Amino acid sequence: MKKIIILHSDVPPDASEDELDCLRQAATIAEALRKIGYEPVLMPFVLDLAQTIDDIKFQQPHVIFNLVETVAGRGRLIHFAPALLDHLQIPYTGAGTEAIFLTSNKPLAKEIMHKEGIPTPAWFTSGGVLTGALPSDTFIIKASWEHASVGLDENSVVRVTDKKDIIRLMQERKQQLGGECFAEAYIDGREFNIALLASASGVQVLPAAEMLFPGFGPDKLKLLDYRAKWVEGTFEYENTTRTLDIAAEDNELISRLQNIARKCWDLFGLRGYARVDFRVDKDGNPWVLEINANPCLSLEAGFAFAVEKANLQYYEAIERIVKDAHTL
Repeated sequence: MKKIIILHSDVPPDASEDELDCLRQAATIAEALRKIGYEPVLMPFVLDLAQTIDDIKFQQPHVIFNLVETVAGRGRLIHFAPALLDHLQIPYTGAGTEAIFLTSNKPLAKEIMHKEGIPTPAWFTSGGVLTGALPSDTFIIKASWEHASVGLDENSVVRVTDKKDIIRLMQERKQQLGGECFAEAYIDGREFNIALLASASGVQVLPAAEMLFPGFGPDKLKLLDYRAKWVEGTFEYENTTRTLDIAAEDNELISRLQNIARKCWDLFGLRGYARVDFRVDKDGNPWVLEINANPCLSLEAGFAFAVEKANLQYYEAIERIVKDAHTL
């Protein structure tokens, strides 16, 4: 049996729910790899790079399944893992170092999309630079690097008209958000995501998913924040759902979203798998919120549901990701 290291974030026992999910993904992927004839070895990526290198070399893996989402608890170091694997010249799954860096730096990814004509909501950088046209005075202050909606809650939504106020509010939230942040224009409308999966004939665009907010009243902005994703029992968690049963009247819209997602895949040189998150405004215009080069692969996450909707077995998707492994 060929050995595959499942390289994951170094998650402490008292970690938050989003970080613990990385370990659940690793266990699920290990089971799928056994089913297709591999020997999985779970291994944390520790900041002591010499130790990590020694551990990897000792195992002599055929390929590495890269699940590293944070290093020392920080999303901004996520590209350390593929960079180290490039250095070692070991094949690994998912996007390469450059693509991981560019897509994880959300303002930089938005700048690239904007220049290439891919619609993304207007935003202010921490220095007060505005890119794009503002649809309203409502903004969401987001972490520039952190994933999984870390730090995103109702206090992230602000209504301001003065640039100085936006800069001040971003400075105030930097510590809670784990560092640099930006203010993105809130798009009032529907939320979709499109998952992508490598195949022998090129990237396959999987069925679209729409996020629904059934219990949200008119005074509560529809926002997929941290509680909605991770904190069971909260109003946000219980009133945020996903559907892949898209009405036929939305076929043209979904086709537009899929074409944009495929363009993002090509633009950033993604590999293996990815997900593109969208908002669609009330006039039917799509806006890319984020490109996730390593979306969650747990069985409860949207990627697995999209795989099933595409009439694929979960282990078949994992096998495709392995076959598309990145190597220099």
